[in-house]
Parts: sequence; C-alpha cells; structure tokens
Amino acid sequence: MEATFVQGDDQGNGNGNGNNGNGNGNGNGGKGNGNGNNGNGNGNGNGGNGNGNGNNGNGNGNGNGNGKGDKDNKETEGPPADTNPDYYTCPATSPVGRCSNNKPLVCPPECPYRKPKKNKKVKGCYIDCDRCEATCKFRRANCEGYGSICYDPRFVGGDGVMFYFHGAKGGNFALVSDDKIHINAHFIGTRPQGRTRDFTWVQALSVMFDTHNLVLAAKRVSKWDNNVDSLIVRWDGDTVEVPTDGEGEWRINDGVRDVVIERTDDTNSVRVTVTGLVEMDIKVTPIGAEENRVHKYQIPSDDAFAHLETQFKFVNLSDSVDGVLGQTYRPDFVSPVKVGVPMPMMGGEDKYQTPSLLSPLCKSCRFRIPAIEMVAQY
Repeated sequence: MEATFVQGDDQGNGNGNGNNGNGNGNGNGGKGNGNGNNGNGNGNGNGGNGNGNGNNGNGNGNGNGNGKGDKDNKETEGPPADTNPDYYTCPATSPVGRCSNNKPLVCPPECPYRKPKKNKKVKGCYIDCDRCEATCKFRRANCEGYGSICYDPRFVGGDGVMFYFHGAKGGNFALVSDDKIHINAHFIGTRPQGRTRDFTWVQALSVMFDTHNLVLAAKRVSKWDNNVDSLIVRWDGDTVEVPTDGEGEWRINDGVRDVVIERTDDTNSVRVTVTGLVEMDIKVTPIGAEENRVHKYQIPSDDAFAHLETQFKFVNLSDSVDGVLGQTYRPDFVSPVKVGVPMPMMGGEDKYQTPSLLSPLCKSCRFRIPAIEMVAQY
C-alpha cells in the first residue's frame, strides 16, 4: 500500500515520550502523568492541565503560569518545526477497520523521518498500511521478506512461498510482466565439473515502464572491496552517477512520474522508487570465500561473482500479472512448488526467457512498449 507523506506533530496515545499524546510520560501536549509541554495531567509541563511543575498549566505546582494557561501561546506549542516527526495518511484502499479512518500514522521518536538526514547510517521510518503501524527499519533488502530475490537465486513470492528459479548462465528472464511495468533479470553463473545444472545469480535488472528503461547492475570485479562502489545505473541508455554526498540521491521527472535512486549505504546499496509502480531495495554483494566453500560453487579466483540482492514492493499490479515473480501476486495463483523440501523449484524457463536484458518479449509476457506519437513535418 502507498502512504501519503507529510510532516507534523506527533499525536500518540500511550505511555512514554511523545508530543500531544495521552498517557504517562514525557511529552508535549500530552494528557497524563509525567513531564511535558501542553499536557493535561500530573507532572511537569508547559500549557497543561494537572498537578505539577509547569508553565501555562491548569493545576497546582511550581512554575510559571499556575492556573489557567494560555494555550494559544505559540512559543510553548511544542518543539521547533525541524524536530517534528513525519506522519503519513494511508490511502482509502487500506483494510477496513485498520487505516481506513483517514487518521495519520506518526513516525516514532527512534526514527522520526522517512528519509533520515543521515539516511545511509540510521534507520528510517517505515509505514505499513496493511498493519496500520509505523516502525523503524534499515532501508535494505530483506531476503526473508515478500518480493525478495537473493542468493542463487532464492525467491519469496507475493504469496509468501519460498522457491528457487535457476534460469541459465548468461540467460535473461522476465521477473515481472504486466500492463504498465516489465522487469527482466540477467543471470550469471558457473557449472562445476560433474554438475548437471548451473549455479546462477542475478547480476542485472532492467525495469521497463512507459517509454523508459532503467538498468541496475553489479560490476564484474576480480577482488571484492566493500569500500568501492560496484553498482552500475543506466537511465535510457545513459550512465547515471548517484551522488555519495548531500542528499545522496539522483532523481528525474518525465512529466508522468518521478524516478528516485537513493543511497542507503556509502556504497553498493540503494533504494529505487518509480512512483505509482514499484519500490526496490538493492544491494550489490559478492560470493564470499566461506560461502564458496560450503556450497562448493568452485568460483574462479579472478571473479567475485558480484550480484544483486533485491526486494520489490509493487503498486497497482493487475490481476493478470505474469513473470517468474509476478505470477505469485495474482489473486488466483496456486504455487506449484513442493513446500517443505530443501529446495522447492519453480519452472518456467521456457515461458519467461527473453532475447536480451532490454527486451520485454517472451511467451508469457504482457508488457508492450507504448507507441510514441510521431508528428509529420511538412
């Protein structure tokens, strides 16, 4: 579910620290016992009703303005504007009885901002409109979460079922194909002597929508260094450099939607947002020596096999969406994989293989690049 983003004061009920909250604790404008500004209750506070020490408060206590306080005094209304937490109003399509009352969800004090100023080092506020809650999360791919693709490669579908799809070394496959969006993956791999199939990993993604193409890929590196950025980004064929300082983001608006790429770590980790279609958390990672040994990948010494760990969050998919991952978001989808076995396999290589990373064509693909209207010049 999407959330509408605005900034404002914290209005929470409960015990603890909060602004304009009902309960016991420290807070501004809170009803209850504790220390706070503009609070009703017992404690220390400004502009509150109750017993205690406070300014502009109704009640008994030590401080300025015992008795009837001036609640219109703007100097005592709360913290400065730049310390106000973000809050969000979930859309009307949220589940009935949860977030359908148009009441905003307020980011907690531990992570007051959706995009924190030090966004690469601290947790951001995550709004979950299905559960109607605001929580703190690092903005990274969760390989156990819905819509994730990690490892060699292991998927967790939109239905929550885990499966493997190996594709083929050097192959390109449609992960998602729908009316408005198409996502391909390029697979790299190796086949040790004696094996009957490839070990594979997702090395690149191609996101197609409207008339645009966004490519995110891991560079081929012989030795891995996490202090060196190994992420490649291309927009409509042109290489994009995502800044590492300031806001740490690159963005563009084509007149229809925003495309934003934000760094979520100093190197090799980004969040990609295509408004109205998809949000992706992407991390470039290598095959480590221990992983290579345990799984007997037999990775060559001159290739770290850098690949992508990704988690998708889709918006407005149709009921007919297809693709290796996309099909699992259909309301009538029944997973054919054998649940409970160590490596439940999902087939479909023949249905979803595409001629290239940039092609939206396959046997079961739905996406078609919109025709560009041409005006004849006379």
